[in-house]
Amino acid sequence: MFYTDSLLTDLFGLLLALTAIVITYYKWSFAYWKKNNVPYLEPTIPFGNLPSPVKPTDTIGVVIKKAYEEFRRRKVPHGGIFGLTRPIYLAVDLEYVKNILTKDFQHFVDRGVYYNEKVDPLSAHLFAIGGQKWRNLRVKLTPTFTSGKMKMMFQTLLDCEENLHEKMETLHKSGQAIDIKDVLGCYTTDIIGSCAFGLECNTFKEEDSPFRKYGKKVFTSTTFRRLQFTITINFPKLAQFLNLRTVPKDIADFFTKVVRDNVAYREKNNYSRKDFMQLLIDLKNNKLAQEEGYQHDGNTLTIDEVAAQSFIFFLAGFETSSTTMTWALYELAKNQDIQKKVRDEINTVLAKHDGKVTYEAIQDMKYMSQVLDETLRKYPPVPFVTRQCIKDYKVPDQDVIIRKGVRVFIPILGIHYDEEYYPNPEKFDPERFSHENIQNRHQYAHIPFGEGPRICIGLRFGIMQSKVGLTSLLRNYNFTLNSKTKQPMKFSVKSFILAADGEVWLNAQKI
Repeated sequence: MFYTDSLLTDLFGLLLALTAIVITYYKWSFAYWKKNNVPYLEPTIPFGNLPSPVKPTDTIGVVIKKAYEEFRRRKVPHGGIFGLTRPIYLAVDLEYVKNILTKDFQHFVDRGVYYNEKVDPLSAHLFAIGGQKWRNLRVKLTPTFTSGKMKMMFQTLLDCEENLHEKMETLHKSGQAIDIKDVLGCYTTDIIGSCAFGLECNTFKEEDSPFRKYGKKVFTSTTFRRLQFTITINFPKLAQFLNLRTVPKDIADFFTKVVRDNVAYREKNNYSRKDFMQLLIDLKNNKLAQEEGYQHDGNTLTIDEVAAQSFIFFLAGFETSSTTMTWALYELAKNQDIQKKVRDEINTVLAKHDGKVTYEAIQDMKYMSQVLDETLRKYPPVPFVTRQCIKDYKVPDQDVIIRKGVRVFIPILGIHYDEEYYPNPEKFDPERFSHENIQNRHQYAHIPFGEGPRICIGLRFGIMQSKVGLTSLLRNYNFTLNSKTKQPMKFSVKSFILAADGEVWLNAQKI
């Protein structure tokens, strides 16, 4: 063994050797895509092509969008990037996107999202799990999101609209600028709390409502949580060994207790309610097994599975919908002619339904659907989706094999801003989603909810509650942009969801 009389010199020599080993390993790893005949972006040590979790200068969705645009500039159908030392395959050509998400789905069943069912049961939800476990759960849950079930839950959803109306009245009378994201966050929290947990959250009246508090906390990004996320996504085995959690313990304890208490109360008192929680309880007790559309693998849901599905439904439902409605109103405030057209449609449709907001009336609002589609094009809440190759896959017409274990990114935001599919992509134009224009465009050019067998299971519910919220607001108020809103609008670098950097302040004029 070689050593000197100076401890400092020895430590310096050891550090130098370790640094050399690490750099050599990085360079060896960074040769991956070159050796596999895939064009790639030059990575840098230590984070590869992804943003630093310590001091991010761009949200990861924008980074992936820029990578997509560079590969498009090179006129290649796909490309390779790196997350730390791990290779990531980026699908660029829409036929490749279609193959991965749908046609050759059997190779890409898993998302590659870390979860730890043992120490963090809430993390084992439908969005994260893979393989046969995902298939079994998806089959059980899919019938709970049919149009019939949505219609069943519509009144429960509509009951929350009154609180939104009262809050807007109060804010309007105060004459102050309105932080619309905060208002809509309370609205969607009330809805999801009611439909997913059967509880009145009262977020408009209780500023310290625990549902609002913990809901916000889940999406609050800190340096520690970004570093933890970096470890879980790049070194899942290490994360498993360290028993890392994706849901902080205080948040998990709150939601788990709410679900357990709710289930215990309903079962003890034979109480039933038309909501998502009841459907999960019925699945847990095998009461839906005989209904048309429901299938079972012989196992009912455990209480932890009920809690995990309720948790992800709450998170996905309240944050993505409130963000989408916020962006929609931001664009409508800037485009008064479009706002007027939406309002005219609302009034025309409601006049056919005796002035009442009904499930059928919401479905009839076709132009509003176009507005939401265009909003989701410009501001998809989830800017990219992931898959993980579970068995070697030969890329069609290429001398390329995606190896088992390699992660795949689908760059939704990049596709949505591609000028080939959407000329002048920065412009907000709902006419892009007229029936004729949709027919003339590749199906996979608009995928805000993903696509294929792992398409967002709750998309119908998200659209439904967004339409109800916008109907409630636009039939009563005209919105304009307040000077407190930062322009030009930028995306928050600390949020995975495509959220605004700062608040969106609007003025509301009573109609």
